[in-house]
Amino acid sequence: MDASQDKSIVVSIRNVSKSYQRGSQVVPVLEGISFEIETGEFLALMGPSGSGKSTLLNLIAGIDSADNGAIIVDGVDIATLSESELAAWRASHVGFIFQFYNLIPVLTAFENVELPLQLTTLTRRERRDHVEAALEVVGLSDRMEHYPSQLSGGQQQRVAIARAVVTDPSILVADEPTGDLDRVSATEILNLMAQLNRDFGKTIIMVTHDPRAAEKAHIIRHLEKGVLTNALP
Repeated sequence: MDASQDKSIVVSIRNVSKSYQRGSQVVPVLEGISFEIETGEFLALMGPSGSGKSTLLNLIAGIDSADNGAIIVDGVDIATLSESELAAWRASHVGFIFQFYNLIPVLTAFENVELPLQLTTLTRRERRDHVEAALEVVGLSDRMEHYPSQLSGGQQQRVAIARAVVTDPSILVADEPTGDLDRVSATEILNLMAQLNRDFGKTIIMVTHDPRAAEKAHIIRHLEKGVLTNALP
């Protein structure tokens, strides 16, 4: 995790639109979205429920596909990838942090963090080194053999963050990462994300409705009814 990279564009979103079919009705969600994200940036996407912010995050992460426009991440136009190529690209380039942690209850903290590395060519020893380093970064070296049910919500989210960073992805995408936490735990998680951004140069794109969470970001962009209301040149 190298914080010394030169500033460059890691995400380029060009005239992206997305709509969903609801019965016979076409419901537009995003309309003509264009902006760029620099390497090492910490961006917060805000907006009311239904504004399209989670949809936009899913498009950037390659979970969903746009109807029109281009999304280029780390030099790759992800719309050109096949399903299998996209799955491999996500595994190596995107770290996911969800509101409800998405940990597997029958696996220990160590095993949950190791999961993304099972898809790599790393040896068992190399995987262990990576997992231990990631758990140390999030302050859970003493909890690696604990199961999710033995951890607090804040600790579970720390495990989820360790899992997200263990592959050293190009971007971290976080969808309401503090939405299920009390205020103290939420503050700790936001401070940890700020540390990952500051000390390790991780690029973070975070969806949140909480102004206190957004304050940790360098740039805040607002979505209103699928339109970016404060796009910068």
